[in-house]
Amino acid sequence: MDEAIGFLAADWPAPAHIKAGTTLRTGGVSQAPFDSLNLGDRAGDDPAAVATNRERLRDALALPSAPAWLYQVHGTRVVDAGGDTSGEADASSASRTDAVCAVLTADCLPVLFCDTRGDCWGAAHAGWRGLAGGVLEATIEALPAAPANLMAWLGPSIGAHNFEVGEDVRSAFCDRAEADASAFVARDTPGKYLADIYALARARLERAGVHAVYGGGLCTIDDAQRFYSYRREPETGRMASLIWRQRPALATDADIT
Repeated sequence: MDEAIGFLAADWPAPAHIKAGTTLRTGGVSQAPFDSLNLGDRAGDDPAAVATNRERLRDALALPSAPAWLYQVHGTRVVDAGGDTSGEADASSASRTDAVCAVLTADCLPVLFCDTRGDCWGAAHAGWRGLAGGVLEATIEALPAAPANLMAWLGPSIGAHNFEVGEDVRSAFCDRAEADASAFVARDTPGKYLADIYALARARLERAGVHAVYGGGLCTIDDAQRFYSYRREPETGRMASLIWRQRPALATDADIT
């Protein structure tokens, strides 16, 4: 029997018709070191295996359409998931459509958004470069809702105890916002720090007016059974973080009285 598709549902108070979460690395057909539900088509895996994994994912989650896969480059461009998604982009947004927003990660931070009514939603790929550059703020701006009416979920990413960075990364944040210094802990080696990407994302969301933030606290490096990690294994697969609107169930004769 085929192994079930692994999926970690977002733990947030989104409207019931909004579905969101992150895939795990189980339930696909990719061989080692991409085993087994690799969804990234630029990781070096067999393209046929990736295509099969993507089809299995769509069937298992009963997605209303194929996910809007992006050509991610650690930038800040946001595209309409229901329109032209060609070109480089690291986030997508959707509103009142069947579009499925999706981003691929293997240590970077995936951030999912929706408004309190569930009328719009989005997904952002926030590695440190994109996060410092403003990909979250760009995604918020692309959504047709006031920031105060949005909620965000932080998917699995590299944990603060494993994310060693240099002075360049610290400066990219702290030169813009001195308060971000609290997310960096100096190491014994001069110029080296441990960075808390979850804390950095929460701070940027708060400054952008999004106060309802959920998730966080996981570490892709520590959990090799569930998550891919590029820092742990440079040749590895990618998880997908997705968000979509579930179609209403069709009425049957039994439902009509």
